[in-house]
Amino acid sequence: MSTTKPTGPGAGAQLVLDLGLRPAMGREDFLVAPSNEAAVAAIDRWPDWPAPVLVLVGPAGSGKTHLAEVWRTRCDAVRITARDLDEDMVKALGEAGTVILEDAPGPALNERALFHLVNHLRELGGYLLITSRSYPAQWAIALPDLATRLKAAAVTALSAPDDMLLRGVLVKLFQDRQIAVDEALISYMIARMERSMEAARTLVEEIDRRALAARAPVTRRFAGRVMDELSDPGEPDEE
Repeated sequence: MSTTKPTGPGAGAQLVLDLGLRPAMGREDFLVAPSNEAAVAAIDRWPDWPAPVLVLVGPAGSGKTHLAEVWRTRCDAVRITARDLDEDMVKALGEAGTVILEDAPGPALNERALFHLVNHLRELGGYLLITSRSYPAQWAIALPDLATRLKAAAVTALSAPDDMLLRGVLVKLFQDRQIAVDEALISYMIARMERSMEAARTLVEEIDRRALAARAPVTRRFAGRVMDELSDPGEPDEE
């Protein structure tokens, strides 16, 4: 459980977040919420996956890369991006039995290389985790044998962060910077911000940067001014 003790203008009761906390081995903690719990459970089941290939599907900013990093740290997987995948790269894997393929299918997926990668890992008794913004059935796969392999893959999905997850992420990002926050500030930000992990990180970083520069407390009014200026960068900075 994560808590903060808000201070300053508008401080209210202690803010309590009842979210699962998953260490990400050298990265920020991974918060578990309804929007990602099925995908987290799928990762947790490794190596008892229903298929040697698992496709992790979700929109941008949903946490796919972060969750893939949790798995990579756990099993020392090799990470490859779909745009870089080629047959020479597959040959160079040698005995590596766990691989992450990120951002599939990409604009120019090397289908033959992916087919060889899947077969290579099957021969080793290994595992492939693929991250994608779309389901494999939606990929325009021309190679019949690869299409067959992908139909046999297990698929799990993350949705865009819900309010519970965004709340937890924002509070933790502020905590990491030793900034106390209250319920009113977090609720205000959630109602106005883009619903993604990346947007949360960018917003907190910018609020912190400007607060330090102005030597100002992080209040709802201050955060609102920063959000307004970020949404309309043509406005002058009035800090």
